[in-house]
Amino acid sequence: MASGTGRMVPPAWLTAGLRPEPAPVPWPATVRAALALSLPLAAGLALDRPAEGALVSMGALSGVIGDTADAYRMRVFNIAVPQLFGALGVTLGTLVFGHGWLAVATLTLVALVSGMISSIGAVASASGLLLLLNAVVGAGLPMPDPWWKAPVLLGLGGLVVLALTLLGWPLRRAAPERAAVAATYRTVADLYEAAGSEAYQEKRHAVTGSLNQSYDLILARRTRQHGRTSSLARLLAQLNVLIPLLEAAPAADLRARHHGPLPPAVAATVRELADAVEHGRAEPAAPALPPSDRPSDKAVAHALRHAATVVHETEPHPHDVDDRLGRPASLAVRARRATRTMLLSAPSWRYGLRLALCIGLAQSLVSLIAVPRSYWVALTVTFLMKPDFGSVFSRAVLRAVGTCLGLVSAALVLAEVPRGWWDVPVMAVLAALIPVFSAKGYAFQTAAVTPVILLLSDALNQQGFDLVLPRLYDSLIGCAIALVAGYLLWPESWHSRIGDRLADAVADAAAYVALAFRPAAPGAGAPGAGASRPGVDAARLRARRKLYRDLSAVRSEFQRALTEPPPTGTRAAAWWPLAIAVERIVDATTAARIRVAHGAPPPDPAEVAEVARELRELADGLRATDVLVPVRAHLPGDEDGVLAPLRQEVRAARAIAGPELPPDGP
Repeated sequence: MASGTGRMVPPAWLTAGLRPEPAPVPWPATVRAALALSLPLAAGLALDRPAEGALVSMGALSGVIGDTADAYRMRVFNIAVPQLFGALGVTLGTLVFGHGWLAVATLTLVALVSGMISSIGAVASASGLLLLLNAVVGAGLPMPDPWWKAPVLLGLGGLVVLALTLLGWPLRRAAPERAAVAATYRTVADLYEAAGSEAYQEKRHAVTGSLNQSYDLILARRTRQHGRTSSLARLLAQLNVLIPLLEAAPAADLRARHHGPLPPAVAATVRELADAVEHGRAEPAAPALPPSDRPSDKAVAHALRHAATVVHETEPHPHDVDDRLGRPASLAVRARRATRTMLLSAPSWRYGLRLALCIGLAQSLVSLIAVPRSYWVALTVTFLMKPDFGSVFSRAVLRAVGTCLGLVSAALVLAEVPRGWWDVPVMAVLAALIPVFSAKGYAFQTAAVTPVILLLSDALNQQGFDLVLPRLYDSLIGCAIALVAGYLLWPESWHSRIGDRLADAVADAAAYVALAFRPAAPGAGAPGAGASRPGVDAARLRARRKLYRDLSAVRSEFQRALTEPPPTGTRAAAWWPLAIAVERIVDATTAARIRVAHGAPPPDPAEVAEVARELRELADGLRATDVLVPVRAHLPGDEDGVLAPLRQEVRAARAIAGPELPPDGP
């Protein structure tokens, strides 16, 4: 594509991943990676067993890459569970090493299982990845006898990472969760500062991501006995009181757009609460807010006072520690749900079959062509084809670039550094770069991991500099297999991957509109601020949180699709405004409900039903086609009523689906 100066530049979808993401240096992770990978090598050299030391370091590498959580409870789970699957994988690979087509069939079956379990969740995805990676390594490299030694050594490497990770647990315990909740408070403060400006939507996305992360950290491992986990119970209560503040934010944004900026005291008070959460202070003080008769201002003030009361409580009220999304299901129930999702989901089978096809082709190619120990082809395919890692096309390009960069540094190390004790400091330096580069992007992570794997492989097969060029060829072959067999041969409908998810979100938004203005049951009080509707309110809160989670997932899918080449990328760009419009509809619904709850006249039920009907029609239209078609929405109603902004957003969403027809059109 030509630029304005006549120079030819590559398209944005091709180069997006080559720009490093701004990220601070994770010093604790850097030190852990350096120690976890270099110490086993030193121990192996001291005991005159360098191959065994390299296997322990290889297991530690998997732990370093998988240590992505913040809370200690999550990190134990994220490191330990995948290591068990990794041990199973290397055992299967070792048993079929050198068995030709039996190895091909085994790895193909393992790839199918790996792809299918990736649909369950993040930990299952990491477990499936390590299952397949270690199976490929075990089938491609000679492992020490007896057969059980390799899985034990790899597992020992994971334990080294886990031990280094848990060194701070006795001193910090709930510190990561506390920092996460405080960070969520600060994103809410940023949101209120941005009310009325174009930055509001961007700040709201940041709040959604931060709130999801905080709830996941606290609820994922929370025990049902609150008395035994008072620190987590207090943090959960402090997190729950943000929900009224978040519900009031759309109304505050609407108020700021029409009547000027919010008082600075609002954001300042939220920041003070964030500091109190982070440092565990309990110094109650009433927020100093100017008086106002506007419903939105009253909603914000009420939410802030309630938040200040709960944040400064040393023992939270039992009502405040209820999970607003519902108490986590038992392990047995979650296991049954995960199994059902894996076995009955069409995407699960589709991803598994794609990965199995690519791994089968890679292993067959290696078996038919005399490339010594070319396990790198299957490793490349594994990383590229993991369905939850993003665009296959862009990752293939980025991995090719990252591998070339990594091989340059690996060539220098293998050519200039003598084998032996010099491997230890070199490994410490290379390992320390993995967390640093991983935060910059996929290509940079590949460039950091490549020399580490090559150095460890050299300790196992002693090929030295001769490893470099074959690994480059193998990587390019793996990229080609992933692009052809995993991408071009599967013309997966963009509409089915993203359009249906967006349609589901629109349908959920229609249900949320109906639920938000559902009248109170007889005897439950007036429909204004004094109404008491605990069942309806709980359902509405869960529906709203689910909507924002789903919209966050849709946004992530769109961002991945934008990195695909045409036509997928161009379709995603055309539909992107509609995804933004749906988010604005949810915000407008919440703002209207908050205004009603704090004194504004409630809308006519017929008006609510008409808005919900328009949204359901929009959802049906999105499911029926992947081409945006002209749609016309009148949505008459009181232009001064509480639903006027919501009707405006719905009309805008329908107009995005095509050009507005002239008044006398068909």
